[in-house]
Amino acid sequence: MKKDVKKIISILLVLLLASSVFAKTRKIHVAHTVTNVPYDFLDEKGKADGFEIAVLKAVDELLPQYKFVFHGVSDEELLIGTEAGKYQLGSKGAWMTAERAKKFIIPSQPLAASVIGIAYRAENKDQIKDLESFARYSGKLIPISPQSAQYSVIQDYNDKHADNQIKLVPSDVFDIADSYLWVLEGRYDAYFVLKLSFEKNVLNENGPYHQFADKLAYVPYKGIPTWPLFNKKESQLAADYDKAVQELRENGTISKLSQKYFGEDVFTFVTD
Repeated sequence: MKKDVKKIISILLVLLLASSVFAKTRKIHVAHTVTNVPYDFLDEKGKADGFEIAVLKAVDELLPQYKFVFHGVSDEELLIGTEAGKYQLGSKGAWMTAERAKKFIIPSQPLAASVIGIAYRAENKDQIKDLESFARYSGKLIPISPQSAQYSVIQDYNDKHADNQIKLVPSDVFDIADSYLWVLEGRYDAYFVLKLSFEKNVLNENGPYHQFADKLAYVPYKGIPTWPLFNKKESQLAADYDKAVQELRENGTISKLSQKYFGEDVFTFVTD
């Protein structure tokens, strides 16, 4: 009888401890975009995948007090829902902007990076080796929308190179569909574009501009960090995220995941 009582007490204690641990685990709703390959997307089974998702899952494993639940949503829903608190954080390959810094908590540790540079005519390979030599060659860049984060990157370059400027012309549209053709036609001498976009649209055999792969060249400029967006009330969550990402960076996990999703460590391009 005493053995049965002790057994029951032991079971109750185990259940009590389990429920206590469960009660301390907070569910974190993570919004992410669904077509932003290879950053955030849904795989063929409809499950969250991508570099940023993989890093966040690794963060979740280091933080037993949280349980991350991923929700694939539209870009608009991600921003509105995270700001309103429906989601505690959002992941969309987001660059830092003043407007985002006002609406969300931007942590200290970036989540990923976008490598950006210039696409130009391959015939100019001897003259154009980087952004500085392009500026000396002509600096004639495809216009960029002032609402685009790319615009501020070129602005920052010009601020640091007063004697070697790039012609920064504002565009009234966010994306110019014929940018590659304008470069080939000689209307402009370079197109400021993401490395992944160039690879997808020009180098890839199924890319819409693959027929010009031998006529276009690309040189990277720098890596632009991308950030998770935390709801304004989630300062502790953001701080815990920072600690976890720092650990993942130091133990090589982030570098390995970058190699898996990008084929290279994109953080080697981040110089600032």
